[in-house]
Amino acid sequence: MNYTFHQLKVFVCIVKNQSVTKASEELYLTQPAVSSQLKKLQDQFDIPLTEVVGRKLFITEFGKEIAEVCKRILLASEELKETVNQYKGLISGHLKIAVVSTGKYVMPYFLSGFTKRFPSVDVVLDVTNKQLVVAALAKNETDFALVSVLPNDLPLQTVALMENSLHLVGSAESVKAIKGKKMTPSDLSEAPLIFREHGSATRNAMEQYLDNHSVKVNQKYELVSNEAVKQAVNAGLGFSIMPLIGLRNVLNSGEVGLIEIQGLPVKTQWTLCYLKGKKLSPAASTFINYLESHKEQLIETHFSWTKIH
Repeated sequence: MNYTFHQLKVFVCIVKNQSVTKASEELYLTQPAVSSQLKKLQDQFDIPLTEVVGRKLFITEFGKEIAEVCKRILLASEELKETVNQYKGLISGHLKIAVVSTGKYVMPYFLSGFTKRFPSVDVVLDVTNKQLVVAALAKNETDFALVSVLPNDLPLQTVALMENSLHLVGSAESVKAIKGKKMTPSDLSEAPLIFREHGSATRNAMEQYLDNHSVKVNQKYELVSNEAVKQAVNAGLGFSIMPLIGLRNVLNSGEVGLIEIQGLPVKTQWTLCYLKGKKLSPAASTFINYLESHKEQLIETHFSWTKIH
């Protein structure tokens, strides 16, 4: 057979997207170029890899089997490249890290020094909600996941990074209005509350707090990002329970404030995790070693401000 790695990469992308058009967009190639690579690979087999029904592309069972083999070949090619680089004293390769949305305030600081020290390692950060992060982890579609609450149904290896602290926040005007008063959980029944979307670890923590204190929510809003929640709080739309890590700028500017209340802050742990038994690439192993030896220094350098709140 006379296939190329480029053909295999294109075919794997087509199978993943179930579409030549989407594969071309992901690979930054033209559709004719992707179709040409698919045809060249197909010409080496007597059995069809794909079929078109009603203008829709389908992957045949044979095609799915070949795609799995292609993935293994591409992975072996990367391992070969990394082995050569190791003997040259270099660390290269790829790292993919799935990060829950609030983790975007955390992970870059643990990556910055690593990528400067190992510039040949390409890093992809996939920032999304917790459900999708856990799904990517379960399917082994990512090297690592950064979460604040570990999933309890997966066998995991973990690296504890730093504390995650969630506080009740309100607009500067709201905080000023209750200054000197002792706010209780029951007071939240009369207040408009702003939630993250379903599947968010922050929302889960907020709902658990309200349930634990028997707070009946009478008026609520739901927003799909921490930035949107911050803007809503700042505008005086209501109160929310949010991770301190994402509030630095608005706290410094005085746009929002923290409110003392029974049972808060809630403490969780930012943790980098990966599937137990996973064969780590040299780049992934090096990253774990880097974190273990540098995390205390990085926390002190970049997150000491959290201690004053």
